[in-house]
Amino acid sequence: MNPTIISQPTGVSLIGAPTDIGASTQGASMGPQALRVAGLVKTLAQFGLDVKDCGNLSGPDNPWQAAVGGYRHLPEVVQWNQLLHDAVYAELQQARLPIMLGGDHCLAIGSVSAVARHCRVQGKKLRVLWLDAHADFNTALLTPSGNLHGMPVACLCGLGPPALIGMSGQAPALKASELRQIGIRSVDEGEKRLVHDMGIEVFDMRFIDEMGMRQTMVQALAHMDANTHLHVSLDVDFLDPFIAPGVGTPVRGGPTYREAQLCMEMIADTGQLASLDVTEINPALDVRNQTAELAVDLIASLFGKSTLMRKPIT
Repeated sequence: MNPTIISQPTGVSLIGAPTDIGASTQGASMGPQALRVAGLVKTLAQFGLDVKDCGNLSGPDNPWQAAVGGYRHLPEVVQWNQLLHDAVYAELQQARLPIMLGGDHCLAIGSVSAVARHCRVQGKKLRVLWLDAHADFNTALLTPSGNLHGMPVACLCGLGPPALIGMSGQAPALKASELRQIGIRSVDEGEKRLVHDMGIEVFDMRFIDEMGMRQTMVQALAHMDANTHLHVSLDVDFLDPFIAPGVGTPVRGGPTYREAQLCMEMIADTGQLASLDVTEINPALDVRNQTAELAVDLIASLFGKSTLMRKPIT
């Protein structure tokens, strides 16, 4: 018997993951509360959504130690991601739309692995939009720091420690054809080779500069159908630090406010957003919580803040 395919989510579930276990700078652990203070629950409820705040997961503290075997805090990173995987998967099983509130971006290993598992069980196609300034395709051999928030895409594509690459029940969790990277502008030399060899479709800032955000999103969203689960993994350093200073690894030259809004609006136009990560907000580096407030504004656009909703332009 084929599994029943769940259509539109019945509500939204917020899952806080307050840790900076994979980051190079402490402070992202305060991101979930910053998003709540910025009014995320109230904002989502205004769209008539059934919003359930599941609270924060409780995982190991950040030991702030040096890398061992090429990875910093690997046992703790595995624990956090397994906790998150289980929480996200449970909400997906209830036909709800999970929003992971990070925390650093290493947590996407757990959330995306849960989404990949869910799609296999439900017989759905998967499309992941990775919005980030960085390619996140480092490995233990490529990076001297060992910070795992620079490795989640590599792990999801099967390059990493077994406990992380197999979290979805299948390695790799993601095929290159299921992934689109957008806004990239900081890539190490070794990462460039691996991303190219893997065949990942990358819309870097040069592409956005030359073609515009509209054409970028047309291509990034192409070839989805009604049976596609769309997951957005937003590292807030995707944005230009002029508008989003509260991040641990800022890179100049990111999308402007309107470019970012258009990105979200075109995702909303598909009507297929089914899960979301929001990561790397660091209130310790922010100015009056403006980065979290901007993130909430962008999330609102993902859920249809625009007054005129249109069919995607092809």
